[in-house]
This record gives sequence, C-alpha cells and structure tokens, in this order.
Amino acid sequence: MTLLSLADRPPFDLDEVDAWWLSPNRLFDGEMLRNGTALRIEAGRIAAVRPGSEAGVDGAPVWRTACLAAPGFFDVQINGGGGVLFNTTPTVEGLERIGAAHCATGTTAFLPTLITDAAEVMDRAADAAIAAFGRFGVAGIHLEGPHISVERKGAHNPAFIRPIDERTFSVVERLRHAGLPVLLTLAPECVPQGTIARLCALGALVSLGHTAADAATVRSAIAEGASAVTHLFNGMTPMTSRAPGVVGAALDSDLYCGFIADGHHIDDTVLRLAIRARSRRDRMVLVSDAMPTWNGPDQFELYGETIRVVDGKLVNRLGSLAGVHIDMASSVRRLVEDVGLPLEEALASATAAPAALMRLSQEIGRLGEGARADIVLLGSDLAPRAVLSSQIDL
Repeated sequence: MTLLSLADRPPFDLDEVDAWWLSPNRLFDGEMLRNGTALRIEAGRIAAVRPGSEAGVDGAPVWRTACLAAPGFFDVQINGGGGVLFNTTPTVEGLERIGAAHCATGTTAFLPTLITDAAEVMDRAADAAIAAFGRFGVAGIHLEGPHISVERKGAHNPAFIRPIDERTFSVVERLRHAGLPVLLTLAPECVPQGTIARLCALGALVSLGHTAADAATVRSAIAEGASAVTHLFNGMTPMTSRAPGVVGAALDSDLYCGFIADGHHIDDTVLRLAIRARSRRDRMVLVSDAMPTWNGPDQFELYGETIRVVDGKLVNRLGSLAGVHIDMASSVRRLVEDVGLPLEEALASATAAPAALMRLSQEIGRLGEGARADIVLLGSDLAPRAVLSSQIDL
C-alpha cells in the first residue's frame, strides 16, 4: 500500500499495520455521498464498510480525517505525463513515469493511450502494456487509431492513418489473451462492415472517434457492438438542425461518452446542455486526454512538432489546439465549479462511469467491500490532500 501525502496523513505508519480504518468526514462510494461511514482496509483492499462509530472497535488503528474520501480516479485516456509521451516512449519505464505523474493528483488507474502511429509502435506499446499491467496504475490500454478519418484526424498524423488489417486484430487478440482490457477508437465509416463485431468478439471495447460518420452509420456501429464515443464533440461530425451527426446520435443513445472538461475543448455551456440532454447521465466518462506536460515540462515533441502550454492549453506553432493540459482532479473541480454538476455526478464520471465502461466495477471506481483500496482524499476545495494506491509504488 502506497501513501502519497500531500497535506494529510495518518497518525500511524501504514507499513507497520496489517489492518486499519479510514474514517473520513464524508465518503463517496461510487454512487452516493455518505456521512459517518468508515472503511476497514486489509492488504490493499476494502474489507468492510461500517458506521463511523465502529471504526477501531477491533483494536485496529484509525485514520480520522476531515477530507472527503473518493475512489481513486480512473482515466481511460492518458497520452502522457511527467515529460513522457506513450507514443515516443512505449516502454515499461515510460508507463511508470506516466503513472507516477498522474497518481500525484489522484489518478490511481489509467489506460495508457497510443494515438495513431506506425504498426511497429503499436506492437511495442502492446508489449509495454502487457509487461506493466497491474503496476503503476496501468489497467489496460487505449488504442486511439490508426483506423480513423483523415477528415477528422485532429492532431493525429495522416501519414500513419491506414485501413484496418490482420495486424491490428492480432495485436488486440494478444492483448486480450494476456488479460488486458482494450479500448479501441476507430471511425466506423473507415472500416468494413463486421469489423466492430469482430473486435467485440475478441473482447475489445470499441469507441467511435475521429470520425466523419453520419448518425445512421453511428447507429449501425452501435448495433454491431460499439460501446462509446471518444472525446465527445472533438474529432467528430457536429449536431445541426437537420443532421444529428455523431454528436447527436451519441447523446441520443446509451453509449458511454468520453469528454474533456478543460474549458477549451468543449465550452462549459455546451457541455452542460449535452449532459442535461442525456437519458443515461451515468454514462458520461470524464477523461483528461493528458499529454506529457502534466507534471512535466511545458513543451514536448509530437510527430516532430513542438507543442507548448500557452494560457493553460496546448497549442502547435499555428496556435491551434494540440492536446490537453489538465488532470482528473482539476477536471472534477471544473465540473462542479464551472459547469455546475452536482458533486456526486462529477465524481462518478471520474470513477464509477469509466470502471463500468471497461467492465472493471468490481475492482475500480467504488469504495465497497472487495474493491481495491485506491482512494483519493479531497479537501473542501476538491484538491487532493492524500492518495492511497494498492498498485503504484512512488
């Protein structure tokens, strides 16, 4: 069990006890906020959830804190952190640095995300993810491309965009054989009919993104088994009065919708309206889509071009958006303070919703019996005060 103490710490050494209690002021269990609730923790897992009055009755030490306890954040779209970009450093050591950079602000599980690149880079990324799985917070892998639309490529390099082939299926099959959850973003109009169904049969979760599809194509993709859309509004056809596009079809469906809440990629009013429009608000999945600048230097190289942080956003030499410079904790705070989401809903989008998307709800995204004791303690300003992780060794 690793403790990253930012401002709060227990009155005992976690390494010297077999079991202990966490008794926070409030607790978000993945579904609701609870008062007067304590967790008994043993061997990195939650052994019991009890009324706060029962904390310590068995003689185990108690950590009482004025903080809000929530599940560690689960980010299904992290490109980099700590100065490392997964594409350029597809290694176990690179994943360790990325995991540490994001754990420092409460993200205890993540999907390292490989954006469109050469087939050889995808092979190395898969090797690294398999070797790091279950360590450093690595909970699977997200392959964002390369089977996407050139028209809606965003910052992806068109030189690497290509039709799907057996090599991609082989990589997915190898990842799944090793037990890794796989999220794969593709443009449905750019792959043959039956592709999504075949990927789903292998156990991958298919997300629609960087796509110029119309609403009918999205609905066909859903019928084949697509589960999600990647960074809603960005890299997809918009909704207009006569054409729902990907955005409209996604909002009017049960798809999980990944979204960025940095205030640059989606206007706060638009995001507020989109969330309000959904019949399944519990399927809004907060992502950081973070780049190496998070807890790292203020610039990095992407496809040979220097990307810099300017006024809190990442831009290329032309001043166009070229990535995201934010973490999950800051995003949750923005959802509450700027977008106006209830705290429970904002926290769920960063914990329970991504866990449900990736079918990992037994382990991640909740504070209940049997779950991993991956916990972030948040102050009244929602800033992390301490992070507990069962898998990250800092």
